[in-house]
Amino acid sequence: MDFFRILIAIFIPPLGVFLQVGIGTDFWINLVLTFLGYVPGIIHAVWVIVRK
Repeated sequence: MDFFRILIAIFIPPLGVFLQVGIGTDFWINLVLTFLGYVPGIIHAVWVIVRK
């Protein structure tokens, strides 16, 4: 299941984080990072998915 989430995180980073942890601090941080730059959003999303 983590592979599926990581794949989603590459295309839509906030959705990958949402599927892993729901709406919380990590989701909002990822949303801001994705708006500021797509690559930081991807990196954060993969990190959240692998960490939890």
